[in-house]
Amino acid sequence: MAYYNLTAEERATLKISMKEKILQELQVDQYPATLHFFSDNDTYIRKNAYLLIGRLYFENKEMQPIIIRQLKVWLNSNDNKVRQTVINAAGEIGKKLFTTVQFFFDTGLTDIHHSPRNAVIGSIKKMGEVNPEPVLKWARNYLHHPDKEIRREICHGIELRGRTYPADILPLLKELEHDPTLRVKNTLVHVLGQISYKKNCLPIVVAHLNTWQNKELVSKAAVEIVAVHHRYQQFAYLTAVAAQEYLNNHLQSGIF
Repeated sequence: MAYYNLTAEERATLKISMKEKILQELQVDQYPATLHFFSDNDTYIRKNAYLLIGRLYFENKEMQPIIIRQLKVWLNSNDNKVRQTVINAAGEIGKKLFTTVQFFFDTGLTDIHHSPRNAVIGSIKKMGEVNPEPVLKWARNYLHHPDKEIRREICHGIELRGRTYPADILPLLKELEHDPTLRVKNTLVHVLGQISYKKNCLPIVVAHLNTWQNKELVSKAAVEIVAVHHRYQQFAYLTAVAAQEYLNNHLQSGIF
């Protein structure tokens, strides 16, 4: 039965059972149930599994080397769902101890399947939001990687930190302003829109864009910023009209 077909009480009971099984298997270094959770077809079972691994890592210091070792074993699994769950588990650990799990993201960026690569993006987002310094330092190393998909994934991954603290990621985004690949530039424009609509964010974004050389890209970003304010009008600090007016008055390239 699918996870969300269970009642709230049944889900709570299942979480407790999963945690007990994973802990027991860590104690004996045998993992039939845990591996089943990591490979389950139900996304929410896999999510519970990686959240529990992250929790157990910090609750049981003596098991930390065992958990890292086993995650490295499963990172070589032929099952892309297992590799995806491994990277998400590493992301839970990396919220506090990024350097301990950096290896998983270096490896996951070049995974042959999109789901582990997407897990890298998701993990960068959640780690970068709460543990930005080492995560952004790591991300910068990939901004000029020869693989355009890696550049795009890094650009997308740092977005969440920028939604609250745009100044933290704008210098990294600027390094992509002359990227030759349309897919990367489109992601860059998307991220600039996403980090502009919360309170006090638009002035920071616009001031930084005024230092960029690629005025064509800045123009596209301005259009996207207004569009984001319209799409997210229930959540945006400014209306789309007010955002466009601000851009008209403060963006040096005078887009509108």
